[in-house]
Amino acid sequence: MSDMLKDKKYISIILLVCLGVFFSGFFLGKNSQTDKSKIVDVTNKDPLENISTDFSPFWKAWSVINEKYVSTSTSTDAKKMDNEARVYGAIAGMTKALGDPYTVFFPPVESKSFEEEISGNFEGVGMEIGIRDNILTVIAPLKNTPAYRAGVKSGDKIIQINDTPTADLGTEQAVALIRGKRGTEVNFTLLREGEEDPIKISVVRDVIDIPTIDTETKGDVFIIHLYNFSAISQNLFRQSLREFVESGKNKLILDLRGNPGGYLEASIDMASWFLPAGKVVVKEDFRNESDNQIFRSKGYNIFNDSLKMVVLIDGGSASASEILAGALQEQGVATLIGTKSFGKGSVQELVKITDNTSLKVTIARWLTPNGHSISNGGLTPDIEAPLDVEAFKTGKDSQLDRALEYLSDF
Repeated sequence: MSDMLKDKKYISIILLVCLGVFFSGFFLGKNSQTDKSKIVDVTNKDPLENISTDFSPFWKAWSVINEKYVSTSTSTDAKKMDNEARVYGAIAGMTKALGDPYTVFFPPVESKSFEEEISGNFEGVGMEIGIRDNILTVIAPLKNTPAYRAGVKSGDKIIQINDTPTADLGTEQAVALIRGKRGTEVNFTLLREGEEDPIKISVVRDVIDIPTIDTETKGDVFIIHLYNFSAISQNLFRQSLREFVESGKNKLILDLRGNPGGYLEASIDMASWFLPAGKVVVKEDFRNESDNQIFRSKGYNIFNDSLKMVVLIDGGSASASEILAGALQEQGVATLIGTKSFGKGSVQELVKITDNTSLKVTIARWLTPNGHSISNGGLTPDIEAPLDVEAFKTGKDSQLDRALEYLSDF
């Protein structure tokens, strides 16, 4: 592990809808992705230091509510909690005003639930969700999980979970509705491109066995299907590359479709097999320029100029997938084929606001070697190749075929 990552590790998965949830670019402890999140205590800092904003409208509204508002609830608990609930509501409104779906305030119950989620249990439906165009969207169902087997697709827009509309739900609220015990059922109402009417799909929750990697050959092309950037993915990827080298072939397809991400370190390590030492893999752009970091290739660089490489991407390729694909594209190693990636390139940190509340806040952006913000629309493939969905149902993969066709010219 590089020196830069000895004291902090980032996870770049979107949202795995299980009892345990990992987040793209989430700031965690130094040992593993199941470590307790870094806690930053801000309770003793002066909130008005260096702030010139006029807060009088806020306090006037507070006073008007104090003087005039009549609660529709008569319970003692409701009256007692009024002021606290208003403070939490104000903080939640402030975070929502940022327009960033990954910056979220957690009141006591949600805060406790979130801290339990990042402990790493895996029981649920096995799909990643995020916010795209202000709509709750499936990033990707993991291969051979309940969501995958039930027919959930990348790009499906979730408009209802059981009986709850999702229009005003954040990702964490949606996860709370989706997760549950093995053997129980959750119902989705989905909008899918190409379908006129909403689709209803029921998924039975189960223990999630996350796949990592598969390999195959087609003619003179070696293919690596990488499903996530987990803790074991680096070693498995190394073994797959050994298979590739021993095959004597010089044409490689790296399939990152539907790959929601994982460890940043894994993406850097994988890029290092193709890039000379010192070449930029990704840049980390913070609020203060002095905090910025550049992550560079470790220089394994075992391939020569005879390597012909394609990376397949789609709307389910996110975060660490985008970091790896963007580096290989911009450093001139690989041609990207497929459709535009998801566009999740930010880092979150969990900040303790009070003893029982917390704030997950975006603290940095991932930039490609050429300075493109991954969150700004994702990666655009060099060759657009939409998936023929009807043909795919019969076992024909039009995107993979396009990649094979491209490599056949060499």
